[in-house]
Amino acid sequence: MNIKRITYCFILLTSLLLMSSSSTKETASITVKITNIESTDGVIEIGLYNNVKKFSKVGETHRMIRIKPKGKVITYKFKYLTSGNYAFCIFHDQNDDGKCNKNLLGIPTEPYAFSNNFRPWFSKPKFSDCSFSVKDAKEISIKMVN
Repeated sequence: MNIKRITYCFILLTSLLLMSSSSTKETASITVKITNIESTDGVIEIGLYNNVKKFSKVGETHRMIRIKPKGKVITYKFKYLTSGNYAFCIFHDQNDDGKCNKNLLGIPTEPYAFSNNFRPWFSKPKFSDCSFSVKDAKEISIKMVN
């Protein structure tokens, strides 16, 4: 074999190894099952967070999906995630106005939920209250508060 062919094979193999190692970093997934949905009006907004400082802030999600409910349960799979800690903030935007409506005291008037089925009393929950660890594939169930 000549040196050019050996060099070409080495570069090709190195490139393939680098591509395969970088793609294995994002192999985790979270399948979330949301239960206790009371109506099929509007949409369910599922916000996935992976940052303590951004947790529960509107527009600061790691990933977000809005799903039209068709029954009392929704299941959705977030794919291609890196291993780490995640938390969900979910609300049922029944009037489809793009926000979680609240009363004068700041309490949601539309159904909502947080991962770990955490129920806050007088303030927003912290990331540590709702977070969970993901290493590969994870399934969780969250019950809406109506």
